[in-house]
Amino acid sequence: MGLSVSFRVIKYMSIITTNDQLTALCARLEKSDYITVDTEFLRTKTYYSKLCLIQVADEREYHAIDALAPGLDLDPFYGLMQNENILKVFHAARQDIEIFVNEKGVVPKPLFDSQVAAMVCGYGDSIGYEKLVMSLANATLDKSTRITDWSRRPLTQRQIDYALGDVTHLRTVYKKLDDQLKKSDRSHWLDQEMAELTNPNTFINLPENAWKRLKIRNGNRLFNGIARSLAEWRESEAQRRNIPRNRVIRDEVLFEISAVRPEHTNALGSIRGLSPAFAQSKSGTRVLAIVKEILELPGDKLPVISHKRPSAQNNDPVMELLKVLLKLICQNENVAPKLIASIDDLEKLAESDDAEIPALSGWRYDIFGKHALAVKAGQLAFSMKDGEIRLISVE
Repeated sequence: MGLSVSFRVIKYMSIITTNDQLTALCARLEKSDYITVDTEFLRTKTYYSKLCLIQVADEREYHAIDALAPGLDLDPFYGLMQNENILKVFHAARQDIEIFVNEKGVVPKPLFDSQVAAMVCGYGDSIGYEKLVMSLANATLDKSTRITDWSRRPLTQRQIDYALGDVTHLRTVYKKLDDQLKKSDRSHWLDQEMAELTNPNTFINLPENAWKRLKIRNGNRLFNGIARSLAEWRESEAQRRNIPRNRVIRDEVLFEISAVRPEHTNALGSIRGLSPAFAQSKSGTRVLAIVKEILELPGDKLPVISHKRPSAQNNDPVMELLKVLLKLICQNENVAPKLIASIDDLEKLAESDDAEIPALSGWRYDIFGKHALAVKAGQLAFSMKDGEIRLISVE
């Protein structure tokens, strides 16, 4: 018989807009063992997400907090997020936490992410909330207000009800996933994942690392040097002006500048995707200065951005074996492959037994890493019996 979960609602308030309401709510929620949390936000025209609505629930009540209500101070809510006596339950928490870090420097602790927990329990890679609710809460979500402008006021009751569904059903999802984790003795697997998710450095976008987002396939060091410096400048500008990075310069334009390497205003203005007005602006002047700085660097000072390890092609057979092993083990262990190792991780492992990847430490090593090393060493082989692939030890 499955776990039965029910909740008794003792009070319902559709939306909270005043400081008195919020303070009273947080005082009540402080007595809970756990709370479910979600947010609604906009990020179409800004670099940083604009927080519009916060939804919270415990076993007795559920509420929406209007983050845009005039004069509303969210400090009581952020205090709740920092209360380590209360477990905070999210689904796909990364974006929500990023907002809290940018708004207040707060990372909710302790944390339970139902999407990650579902991967540990074998529900597949990055399962969506809707599918998880259908599977575990036997409920169907209203999709009609999924795409909406959460910054417009007043919100309709339908919008509020839709938003609250993200935390009310999450209570049942959490209870059942937590029960599965305990029965399978995998709670410590989730703990390791939550440690990374609650690290503030996870959510800091340093401009000097912005080039890593670019898919650079050009091995020319001048190209790489200009692209890297332009990416850093663009990230800084986007953060300073709070606009999407592609509103500063699109990726394809950044690559074109890196290839053409304009040295004067007319050359910059003639690049497709840029206008003469941009070329004559402060931004255009800075772009030309960046190009000039890189062109004047000695060759040995230019960065090298390796997009393909030299020996990767020689490891193709090993890669294929590791892919088969990963699929086989994840099927047997009922865990999502993405949680164990990415394709990039497998490439690194194929190249080196000492690769710095998660699969060679902790619980991942126990169920996959040690077997992967054994396959590479010829100590473990695959066999086929009754239509199934099996592992056999090689003496």
